[in-house]
Amino acid sequence: MLYDLWRQLAASRSSELALRDCASGREWTFGQLAVAAEAWPADAGLVFPAGNSPEFVLAVLAAWRIGGVVCPLESDQTVPVVPRPGAACCHLKSTSATGGVARFVVFTAQQLAADAANIVTTMGLRPDWPNLGVISLAHSYGFSNLVLPLLLHGVPLLLVHSPLPEPLRRAAEGAGEVVLPAVPALWRAWHTARAIPPHVRLAISAGAALPLPLEQEVFTATGLKLHNFYGSSECGGIAYDRGEVPREDPALAGTLLTGVTATVSTAGSLVVTSSAVGESYWPDRLPGLGTGTFLTSDLVELRKDQVFLRGRVGDQINIGGRKLSPETVEQALLNHPRVRECLVFGTASGQAGRGEAMVAVVVGNAAAAELREFLLNTLPAWQVPREWRFVNALAPNQRGKLSRAEWRRQFESGRW
Repeated sequence: MLYDLWRQLAASRSSELALRDCASGREWTFGQLAVAAEAWPADAGLVFPAGNSPEFVLAVLAAWRIGGVVCPLESDQTVPVVPRPGAACCHLKSTSATGGVARFVVFTAQQLAADAANIVTTMGLRPDWPNLGVISLAHSYGFSNLVLPLLLHGVPLLLVHSPLPEPLRRAAEGAGEVVLPAVPALWRAWHTARAIPPHVRLAISAGAALPLPLEQEVFTATGLKLHNFYGSSECGGIAYDRGEVPREDPALAGTLLTGVTATVSTAGSLVVTSSAVGESYWPDRLPGLGTGTFLTSDLVELRKDQVFLRGRVGDQINIGGRKLSPETVEQALLNHPRVRECLVFGTASGQAGRGEAMVAVVVGNAAAAELREFLLNTLPAWQVPREWRFVNALAPNQRGKLSRAEWRRQFESGRW
């Protein structure tokens, strides 16, 4: 199915630019990419494209051509030993493991196509606005926002091999209006370096929560609106901030994508229903995913089609028997003018009956006493962190996410 759709698209857009590798200057029209895909060696088993390169795209097309199963990998990821799913499967996604142990998710061709259609329709992606490909093609975000719009909707892809300011500037030069999907850490770095290209028509931020101060700073400095995008490996895109001015509530993830509906479980978690929801986990078929529905671990509030994130089930901190989502404290801290970034988590308090102690890791130039006093103006005393650590940066992983578990391990091992 997917290869047939690709061939029809390539035939109709044969002479138009499809793919450019900005580092080497190589480029392909849709017709040339179709010819290269026909000649690319393929495997009917599991195919593991890796890295941000034209070869990644060609490997995907070759797998589609002969019915292989695509399992994208990060450039430093070891090829997994995993059995091939059934004939209906054409794609395996590796989850980011923010909710626990990493696992794979099975997708059919129809589910991949539905995710791409939901994203293209909701965001208004179009062939005359090329995508700048800075984020990982292997990650669910990059595959759905860069690879699938190229191969199923004809949105050209300009591959940028480095997120550093100068390569980004060079890639954007002469490209006209472009779409730039990125993660908050990259938007922060580009904004600080004044390196955001002037012809970005649509700016998307996903992979981690977009800090409201950063969104406001970029808008004030450049007039560019960063559109928050929220999704999951298990179901693709979920919500998107369609607004043209910065959000007022940092908990707002956006409104549900076209083609997506949602409810809230009795435990407060978001339940997503869509034609893009994956078939099942693999190789173990675990509950919570299947038949078009995915039970997330995100605690939410729904207001009509608006999704407000209220934390994750596994991240809640037990303070003397009372449960607290760390996002509540993080959002309050980010309102302080000298806090650029922060991360809050719980750790064993060492006191019987006290549950956990709360730790705040902060990027900024404010003192702990000042921040405690600031939080006491808006939060009850039990929601103010007991432990404070100050760092130069909160380095995200390759997927653009901050791991509370990793920062907790560092704290508990005394590596500060």
